[in-house]
Amino acid sequence: MKQTASFISAYTADTSGVCSALYELGGLVIMHDASGCNSTYHTHDEPRAYYMDSAVYVSALTEMEAVMGGDDRLVNDILVAAKELNPNFIAICGTPIPLISGVDFAALATMCENKCGIPSLGIATNGMHSYLSGVSQAYQALFNRFVCPQTAKVKGAVNILGATPLDFSINSQVEDIRAFLEGQGFKIQSCWSMGSSLEEIAQSAQAEVNLVLSSDSLPLAKLFQKKYGIPYVVGVPYGEKFSQKLAGDLKAAIASGNSSVSYAKNTACKPQGIIIGESVTACSLAQSLAMDLNLNCQVVTPLAASPELLREIDRTCTDEDDLTALLKDAPLVIADGLYEPVVPSSAKFYNLPHEAFSGRMYRDKLPNLINKPLKKEN
Repeated sequence: MKQTASFISAYTADTSGVCSALYELGGLVIMHDASGCNSTYHTHDEPRAYYMDSAVYVSALTEMEAVMGGDDRLVNDILVAAKELNPNFIAICGTPIPLISGVDFAALATMCENKCGIPSLGIATNGMHSYLSGVSQAYQALFNRFVCPQTAKVKGAVNILGATPLDFSINSQVEDIRAFLEGQGFKIQSCWSMGSSLEEIAQSAQAEVNLVLSSDSLPLAKLFQKKYGIPYVVGVPYGEKFSQKLAGDLKAAIASGNSSVSYAKNTACKPQGIIIGESVTACSLAQSLAMDLNLNCQVVTPLAASPELLREIDRTCTDEDDLTALLKDAPLVIADGLYEPVVPSSAKFYNLPHEAFSGRMYRDKLPNLINKPLKKEN
């Protein structure tokens, strides 16, 4: 029972991660699950649903179909919707019920594509992992199917990877990241997954460098590097000083062809606080706080994180009891407001909302720290 959570919530599931990554690309995205789950995604995980349409559907899997199988009905329903909507592609992703019944998503995608000729992707999510896994799988499927091989590079072009509202919401952060990069002389080749079309995504191999904003896009960045020789730089341009360092690292990567993690890997100073969140965003914020305010923070991530994305003092912690013990003596904690019940009353707590954790609850309190000098009131 140690892994039971009594006070804190769970992060958005991988299924929603797929939908978020593909939302703006003109596809037909199918959650293979019972009725009702689609409303959860649109209400809590997808802020763009309130002003931007997208063809995200649920298969309305019945109990009998879960037990006996119902692939023919699912494929036929998808073909009817595809004929009406004429999408750029079809994507089918899973939830816990198809996991139990052993649904073959690659086979479903092949059946759909053979019958309608529309490129189809089978993404074997299962609802048991976080949104990071779903975004990552969707990105790799897009890369393998749609990115065009390119030999010519566009000078100073950069791909922004990992820009989903699950990490960056809709408070102009992504727009400000674009503006910052353009102000530094870069050309935005594509932005995965906000503000770019499927056609722009397809031309991503023309970029000279990739900017990795979230751990979900690190596997994609590695694919770009392996297949097209495009280096990547990891970091989010929080704060003025760290933003300038990040821009310098992007230019250095173009010149050298070497990838890098922009925030400091070794932090010898004793931490003065703890930041809870996704590894890249939290570590970038920690670096910015150190540079702007001389405040050294340890990052604790409850999510899966590659070791190369964490600094020496950082750690993963997926268990509520372990996290409570870790926070016991912390003088300062920066985290989503839903973590406050496990933060000791003696600690100074700063609510930093995370859409993938608390959904829309604190969206109006989410600050935009892109390329802005950090101050104590931030």
